[in-house]
Amino acid sequence: MDVLPEGLYGAHTRAGLAQHIGPRAMRTAVRTGRLKAYSRDVLIDPRRATEFRCRAAAALLAAGPNAALSSHSALVVRGITAADAAPIHLLLPYPCKRRRRTDVAVHHNHLIDYDTEHVAGLRTVMLPHALTEVLCRGSRRTAIACADQVLASVPHGERDALRTTIGERIRSRRDRRGTLQATELLDLARGDSESPAESWTLLGLVEGGLPIPEQQVSITDIDGNEIYRLDFAWPAFRVAVEYDGFTAHELRAVQDAARDADLRRRGWTVIHATADDLRDSSRLITAVTEAMRTRGYVVDVA
Repeated sequence: MDVLPEGLYGAHTRAGLAQHIGPRAMRTAVRTGRLKAYSRDVLIDPRRATEFRCRAAAALLAAGPNAALSSHSALVVRGITAADAAPIHLLLPYPCKRRRRTDVAVHHNHLIDYDTEHVAGLRTVMLPHALTEVLCRGSRRTAIACADQVLASVPHGERDALRTTIGERIRSRRDRRGTLQATELLDLARGDSESPAESWTLLGLVEGGLPIPEQQVSITDIDGNEIYRLDFAWPAFRVAVEYDGFTAHELRAVQDAARDADLRRRGWTVIHATADDLRDSSRLITAVTEAMRTRGYVVDVA
């Protein structure tokens, strides 16, 4: 057979493929390398083996009809790029069991505790459940970046309702591990960060003991027209932090210098954060603290 069926993103059950093209053609495809074994019951197109959707489809087919993508995987399939694409996270109801794989993380829960939907043809848990799992069990940096991207993906007027739903999900978890972290990060995330790096900068500022800044603060002229938008700001102090992504700011260094000078004339102190500050935020915390103190404010930094 010259053309193999597409399957589910290049993944097939052996039984379904044998019925479609016949057992002999299926064995020939495996022998010639056009397909390879993912599990005892699932075959995949080796050219697509590294694609997220192929790996997710294969994991779901191998786990059976009761499985659903969960946690990071349920976010990735919805386009949340801050989530981890590997391993594939599956949720199975008790008492389902499957063979262990290093590239698949299996979670168990009671069936009544989650609802599912199909996203891009793949069965997944609902968005609040997926984000709750990441907020509770993921790293703090990944979790807040995911929360910001999820909130940014809905209209601004719907964000509070979504945050309320996720908060209720966190409070109702039977497994209480990570719920304090999840609540803290959900309170901090607003969907205003424009990149994971901005989410991490926000987290670093707050973990450094600074007051929670406002984000995407508009600076207007005398007629109310917006002339600048600040990544992070404490308007009462007139102190701002701008995250400098290397490529973007290297290309507009002259414009940024002129912008900073104009903001200084308007009474603002602008401090620039870089990728180095994401690794160690102590310099940034000190700079912001000193800028606030020069204006007569006392900031207690942990």
